[in-house]
Amino acid sequence: MKITDLTQEEKAIYVGLLTVEQKDLLVGQLFDEDSYFNPILDGNTPPNWIISIEEIEQNINPEFMWIKDLEMIIFVPAVNPNPFG
Repeated sequence: MKITDLTQEEKAIYVGLLTVEQKDLLVGQLFDEDSYFNPILDGNTPPNWIISIEEIEQNINPEFMWIKDLEMIIFVPAVNPNPFG
């Protein structure tokens, strides 16, 4: 599924799926004048590198327009173990 296939309601639960190589290209790069891409690992097994719909929709960096063609997947949050447990 692509971002253009999503309804407004679906955009609340979907994220863009990245390869490791794509993640490496985005780390440290701006998607607008003062916001950096922030790829994260999701809670799938094995985990996927992902970026938010907001990063995709708000990107104005011509070098990274390819993110608008990323596959969209449902966001699965990572579960962080309790450090005090």
